[in-house]
Amino acid sequence: MTTVFLSGSRQLNRLNEAIKARVNNMIEKSFLILVGDANGADKAMQQYLTDTHYSNVKIFCSGEACRNNIGNWDVTQVYVDPKLKGRDFYTAKDKEMASKADYGFVLWDGKSSGAINNVFELLKHNKQAVVYFSPEKEFHTISHLNDAKALLKKCNPAIVDSISKKIRLPSSIADIQNAAQGNLTLS
Repeated sequence: MTTVFLSGSRQLNRLNEAIKARVNNMIEKSFLILVGDANGADKAMQQYLTDTHYSNVKIFCSGEACRNNIGNWDVTQVYVDPKLKGRDFYTAKDKEMASKADYGFVLWDGKSSGAINNVFELLKHNKQAVVYFSPEKEFHTISHLNDAKALLKKCNPAIVDSISKKIRLPSSIADIQNAAQGNLTLS
């Protein structure tokens, strides 16, 4: 069964018709949908899945309590050291979803460090993501590191610099490059 990790920026809290069409395609194909519990895109996607009465959904939460589970779906609680706070606390569930999914579908406002970090997490596992880039209202398929870099070039350089610091982008890029080299030597 194909598994898709849905995620996105907290600032994006409405799904347009193009996004709904992509989700409808997943529903028609009976994909298992993994989605987080954050406000914004996660909550909007949960609401849409509830409205369509789709049940093949699993919610991932960091720690013991979900912030949102609109459809009352099965929950995977990801253990996180309670000493962790903020980004480090919530990133644990995203890493888990990226490792379990076959693909990602990310709604990105061009500013959120968490949403683009999910794209890099998927790339670390040699998995594709389709990114809805809201400033252009366009979809971009991210299959390789160069695709992600090209998408970042569409953003304000000061914002990219801030994102880079928040998610330790150079380290993520090195991890992806090392994984790709490892895959090449195994073939």
